[in-house]
Amino acid sequence: MSTSQPPKTSSGSPLWEVFVRSKRGLSHTHAGSLHAPDAHMALRNARDLFTRRQEGVSIWVVRATDVVASSPDEKDPFFDPAGDKVYRHPTFYDVPDEVQHI
Repeated sequence: MSTSQPPKTSSGSPLWEVFVRSKRGLSHTHAGSLHAPDAHMALRNARDLFTRRQEGVSIWVVRATDVVASSPDEKDPFFDPAGDKVYRHPTFYDVPDEVQHI
């Protein structure tokens, strides 16, 4: 758990990233960002802002400072190690002619 305080805006509230799951069985997707003084208020504000039409079944809020992501500029070196594992690709395997449905 991070002990550092999130950066604050001129209003004094940290930035939160909001993820909403629209239906059961689907993944949470990034819906946007908002400012709120704490996690409880961020969750309530996210509900009011991003699920006004009752399209959500679950909401996650995460302090923006706690999100760690890869850089698009480094995508080739970051994802390159997966390229030498050809067995992960379906074209690596031969499917017998007798197999009709996979």
